[in-house]
Amino acid sequence: MAAGGPRLPDTVLFEIFLYLDHADVLSVGLVCQQWRAVARDEFLWKELFYRYYRVSRDVPRHPAAVSWYDEFQRLYDTIPCVEVQALKEHNDQVLHLSFSHSGCLFASCSKDCTVKIWSNELDISLQHSSNMRPYNWSYTQFSQFNSDDSLLLVSGVFVGPHNSSSGEIAVISMENFTLLSRVRNKPYDVFGCWLNETNLISGNLHRIGRITSCSVLWLNNAFQGIESENVNVVKRLFKIQNLNASTIRTVMVADCSRYDSPDLLLDYEEQLAASSTCPVFDLGSDSEEEEAKPKQPPEPATQELPDAGGVPAEDGLQQFFDDIMEGRMRPAMTETELETKVAELFVRNRTKPPEPNLLPTDSNSKTKYLIFTTGCLTYSPHQIGIKRILPHQMTTAGPVLGEERRSDEFFDSLDHVIDIHGHIIGMGLSPDHRYLYVNSRAWPRDCVISDPMQPPPIAEEIDLHVFDLKTMKEVKRALRAHRAYTPNEECFFIFLDVSKDFVASGAEDRHGYIWDRHYNICLAKLQHDNVVNSVAFSPVEQELLLTASDDTTIKVWRSPRAVRVRQARRPRPRKLLFSWLMNQKS
Repeated sequence: MAAGGPRLPDTVLFEIFLYLDHADVLSVGLVCQQWRAVARDEFLWKELFYRYYRVSRDVPRHPAAVSWYDEFQRLYDTIPCVEVQALKEHNDQVLHLSFSHSGCLFASCSKDCTVKIWSNELDISLQHSSNMRPYNWSYTQFSQFNSDDSLLLVSGVFVGPHNSSSGEIAVISMENFTLLSRVRNKPYDVFGCWLNETNLISGNLHRIGRITSCSVLWLNNAFQGIESENVNVVKRLFKIQNLNASTIRTVMVADCSRYDSPDLLLDYEEQLAASSTCPVFDLGSDSEEEEAKPKQPPEPATQELPDAGGVPAEDGLQQFFDDIMEGRMRPAMTETELETKVAELFVRNRTKPPEPNLLPTDSNSKTKYLIFTTGCLTYSPHQIGIKRILPHQMTTAGPVLGEERRSDEFFDSLDHVIDIHGHIIGMGLSPDHRYLYVNSRAWPRDCVISDPMQPPPIAEEIDLHVFDLKTMKEVKRALRAHRAYTPNEECFFIFLDVSKDFVASGAEDRHGYIWDRHYNICLAKLQHDNVVNSVAFSPVEQELLLTASDDTTIKVWRSPRAVRVRQARRPRPRKLLFSWLMNQKS
């Protein structure tokens, strides 16, 4: 616009902006004389924001935002959507990525049976590669750094006798990349995880019947060579019965200590309460004030064992057998239904009661949650189990089989169960461990499962659910955009990751996706040539994201702002040298 030229009405300028993309909006702003006035117009930028991003108008501005213009610019300029590097050192599908807590290193696992350690500098470079084939591994599938980044847990698929497959966990020292220990892990998609700096959790599976089993979760010392009368290298943590061909998989640990000071509150009313001088309202209370508030999403059902009409479990089991023998059972039960019924009645009299008061009340609590996928209707994982780990359970000291149990405490009960009503294909915690994000593929709404070996068909559209681990309730609506196509029996894990402001996930549609956690909107699609299996944000720089794919590559993505900053930092040739080169040419 020429100096002294006619001023465009704000409404016209606003309509022009609506039809420009982000880059055009910002570039127009740099040259437009009206920019300073427009940038101060909060109403204009608020309207632009809601209409451009298609955000519902009942969604408030991000609690950390200073203005709507800053928010518009944040969602354009800080999303890691610019590909800056492609790493091609793997020669097969790349399955998983994990950053160290410092952000200086990251690890990648692949079907080529290696775990590679990368240095995250100006340009990412390979630092070390460990081949696990000499240990009879088929491939590596998951990795996790311990809290001080001194050790790396690597999970993989182990080939046993007669070509049977199970899982194994290896611990690698980050000081000299030596292999410190190996731990069996069954089934292999338990993956494993760190409980603290030196202890990790693994799984084992014991078959009881054709569709009934028992999962045992073990606490292992990373340094298996250290053993004395007082310190074991392994201790049983929990023993849980599985029904209808289900098993415990995908274990992870959530730390409850930061629940009262999260990085970002996702409940808008809780945000308002936190930003005001009024005390924060406890969503877990039973006060009349809570009843007056708008209804929250229904609380996920806690698993309860079948009611036997007040009859003790042992008597109920005997009565059940008597009814069978005397022909009083109508209609006739199949072998599978019979096994499940017997197992349910047996477990009612052989299970330790759940811990009282699961929800943490002390903000400085040292309590941790063990979170895992499970089920009760079929083999496909459709529930999230939560079990509290108490401070005295966080060490391998004491009896190998754990604390003494009475005869009626053969199994451990789950403290809470969240039913997803679909096949769970991914889970991830927010950095503050307050929120659990879950990728799932939904079942038909009114489906009935009559055979645990025949789960319902699953949707191609992936739902990304969000659960508040302080209240055990689902918050916000499910995020959508990404898709998957494999059927139940071939379904595989798609790893997601959460940063302070964003959540990202892979998908089978050859893209990675990024959403804003506050506004619940999809912000970017990241292109690959095949399935995207895993994503990982840098824990210290959420404008850096990695994606791993079946196309054997790891792609590095940075935000437009980070790209500009890095380009400005790169050394440029001196003018004198440039002039000399030009003179030599002439």
